[in-house]
Amino acid sequence: MLTEVLEGLRSRQKFLPSKYFYDKEGSRLFDEITRLDEYYPTRTERSILESNLEDISDHLGEKIMLIEPGSGSSEKTRILLDELSSICCYMPIDISGEYLQKVAVQLRRDYPEITIEPVVADYTHAIELPKIHNSARKIVFFPGSTIGNFEPDTAMRFFKVIRGLTGNGGGLLIGVDLKKDLNILLNAYNDSKGITAAFNKNMLTHINREIGSDFEPGYFDHSAIWNEDKGRIEMHLIANRSHTITVEGESFTIEESESIHTENSYKYSLSDFSDLVSPWFGVRKVWTDPKKYFSLQYLSPKPQ
Repeated sequence: MLTEVLEGLRSRQKFLPSKYFYDKEGSRLFDEITRLDEYYPTRTERSILESNLEDISDHLGEKIMLIEPGSGSSEKTRILLDELSSICCYMPIDISGEYLQKVAVQLRRDYPEITIEPVVADYTHAIELPKIHNSARKIVFFPGSTIGNFEPDTAMRFFKVIRGLTGNGGGLLIGVDLKKDLNILLNAYNDSKGITAAFNKNMLTHINREIGSDFEPGYFDHSAIWNEDKGRIEMHLIANRSHTITVEGESFTIEESESIHTENSYKYSLSDFSDLVSPWFGVRKVWTDPKKYFSLQYLSPKPQ
């Protein structure tokens, strides 16, 4: 964290990695965000899953090993575990080993007929999976439009890793947020209750606690804007006064109105996303909600 924070503050456009949103308080705030009226992605993806389970099951096939990078609480995955008898094994992958093991204990209690095999790993790098149920098709589940947080080159590396997991006979079931009316997008990231603002600023509190920096969250205001050229929502912390931050003895002057970039959320058209994955996967099926706000897509690996 120290290395990455220093790198971000030394950059011309200051930035902080979005993964540092998620301490205990950040996770609680994000759960609140997902329940906000303005924040459509979570409930919309859930409704797509629940409304299309039979068709999804047909595409995934028989005897599948479900693999979920960045699984967290596995909440959405439970929809599949509850309804798809074809799942013989579930491998949640997360970098937080202690939390992952706690989730796995509860999953084993709830699904005794399914092999639960947690894997502690950084899913942006090559992963070696435990060698169990070798005859099962490997289906990677990546919900939540987390892919939108990746820069395009990082997304390409991610799809290469996932192609390595699925092999030739597997598949990828992925949530992708779609381009839509600008007001809907902006409202989703600038909610009227200020929960997203608190979530954004909590990152500074988290970093202070971990590395002894002296960010003052009150000296920043939350901002989420649409970058038309890049096709993404950008979250920033905007300084509301000039001040100095100290990290590991190094001082950084933040001018009034200067921003620290904290997150990107890319939105895709269906054709844009198909082009993005094309070196590794082909899109076989797309499910959307009636308003076409969000998509769940099934991709099959291309021969390598």
